[in-house]
Amino acid sequence: MIERGNAIPSIGIKLVSASGTSETTSDAVLGSGTVVVFTVPGAFTPTCHVNHLPGFLASAEALREEGVDRIVCAAANDAHVMKAWAEASGALGAIEFLADGNADLARALGLAKDFSASGMGTRYARAAMIVRDGKVAEIFVEDAPGVNASGAPAILLALETANA
Repeated sequence: MIERGNAIPSIGIKLVSASGTSETTSDAVLGSGTVVVFTVPGAFTPTCHVNHLPGFLASAEALREEGVDRIVCAAANDAHVMKAWAEASGALGAIEFLADGNADLARALGLAKDFSASGMGTRYARAAMIVRDGKVAEIFVEDAPGVNASGAPAILLALETANA
């Protein structure tokens, strides 16, 4: 699993943002400035849609006040699903979305999790990272169901503590 101080790997992904969908690499998206990236098992899935994403959307301004340049959500879904989720949640424009359809980035980060028992295949473990200039400053991985360590309040607290 990726750790503090490790560089973000360069993996091909699709970026869904307010300006459209583009092919790029993970290090291009996460490689400069301060980026908060949170990973979810799947777009539109109950906990991701009702608890995880909305917390980051509600906290977007506060995160930016703590010096965050980009807020990014990654999931092992295709770009069409990620765009639909961004639009349906009202997050498009406030949060950018990484479509990692084959979970290549999830594997490279060591955050791939087998959800085959639920019929979902390989997905991301629920997690969040603070990335500064392409290197992991902090990583928070959930060790139980739900959103606690990787939720917006925990990330905001970590940023406030680091900036104090």
